[in-house]
Amino acid sequence: MSHLTGLAPSDLPSELRFLQYPSSKESTYLPAIRQLISNDLSEPYSICVYRYFLYQWGDLCFMALDADDKLIGVVISKLEAHRGGPMRGYIAMLAVREEYRGKGIATRLVRMAIDIMIERDADEIALETEVTNTAAMKLYERLGFLRSKRLHRYYLNGNSAFRFVLYIKESAATLRYEDYDPELPPSA
Repeated sequence: MSHLTGLAPSDLPSELRFLQYPSSKESTYLPAIRQLISNDLSEPYSICVYRYFLYQWGDLCFMALDADDKLIGVVISKLEAHRGGPMRGYIAMLAVREEYRGKGIATRLVRMAIDIMIERDADEIALETEVTNTAAMKLYERLGFLRSKRLHRYYLNGNSAFRFVLYIKESAATLRYEDYDPELPPSA
């Protein structure tokens, strides 16, 4: 069952491979994942953060590899009950090497994560991204995510973030008061 992965083969470089994170190859892939994310994202994550996600939800994390099996993109996600309520998927990290951007790789990785979370009965999927990261915001909005709130000085570097939510089930889309932010600009 594939809800969102309908990219035409011509949209992506043909030499790329997409695969689920294989925990049996941690020694190969974890250092490459850490390097890619530390180059791409402003937040400094410790090895414990990576292991928290990859040990529990490695099957919700996907990688893009080039023809030489070098890591060029990764999405790290999780899925669990949110505050005892809805099943909330969470996209924690997404990174694509700079020279491969604009080729649909990030879109494909996120769609793969969304699809598996939907198959596992997610009610909604959330994430945060820096307010200055317009490329990421456009990507998530194209995929149907809505801005739900602005988080002032959210990151260690002092930058603010937008929280985005993709409502999968109609019941999850019911606006809750604690999620409403009257100062938030509407999604494009």
